[in-house]
Amino acid sequence: MKIAEIQEEILRLKKEKNICILAHAYQGHEILEVADYTGDSYGLSVQASKSDCDGIIMCGVRFMAETCKILSPDKKVWLPNPTAGCPMAEQLTVDELRELKKQYPGYAVVAYINTTSELKTECDVCVTSASAVEICRRLEHDKILFIPDPNLGHFVAEQIPEKTFAFYNGGCPRHAAVTGEETEKAKAAHPGALLLVHPECRPEVVAYADYVGSTTGIMSYVEKSEAEEFIIGTENSIVEHLQFSYPEKRFYPLSVALTCMDMKVTTLMDIYNCLKGQGGEEILLSQDVMDGAEKCIRRMVELG
Repeated sequence: MKIAEIQEEILRLKKEKNICILAHAYQGHEILEVADYTGDSYGLSVQASKSDCDGIIMCGVRFMAETCKILSPDKKVWLPNPTAGCPMAEQLTVDELRELKKQYPGYAVVAYINTTSELKTECDVCVTSASAVEICRRLEHDKILFIPDPNLGHFVAEQIPEKTFAFYNGGCPRHAAVTGEETEKAKAAHPGALLLVHPECRPEVVAYADYVGSTTGIMSYVEKSEAEEFIIGTENSIVEHLQFSYPEKRFYPLSVALTCMDMKVTTLMDIYNCLKGQGGEEILLSQDVMDGAEKCIRRMVELG
């Protein structure tokens, strides 16, 4: 089958079975073309919860599919490729977090949404990269333990100097791989381009940026900007998507290292086989985990 033929069959099957397909922005463009909704992980989960579909296929990574299940407990949720994980979400265990909390008594535990559902049960609130500053500012606590990404945590802390922050030494291995030296070279190679970076990048990279924001924020910035050239400091799929959306503008990847293989592992055939009932994994969570993680997520909604 050709790509267009697979896409046509996916569109037919999802309509026939009343399945909603979600695609994170880091997926390939051929997957975005068959999705009902595209964007950041939390926004996709909210969209799916409002849909009258019977089931959800989350084209992203496992923690995103878990969030979908938590917000849509009465719907079936599938991860089309069961191997699609997230190193950042999985780098801290519940037991390790409990030990960390003992080191910082009196600190509110703020979890980046890029964490497992089990980890969220031990946290006070979770945040997205777009909402982290506002939520941490609104928290009644003056002391915050931010997990698992210290780069995003430091970015937030700089905006709220009146509060005390502690961090876990984790983070996204892709964004953290980019160095200040690479950033200098990229800017030298494209002197007329604006640098847009994700706050998961190292502080030394963020310091060079013309704009710092979430994936959705970066794409929105390009849409509104009159500039014609951009260096994109987040997962390299965004470079491709922006090239399709704004062919009159030029986009350059900040680094080859910004390629997430966990996001790339999902294919059109994975989605096709999942719709056929011949692949994928249905996401099943215990009621205790569902309840605990939902409390953490709902707190984010209240504050954000």
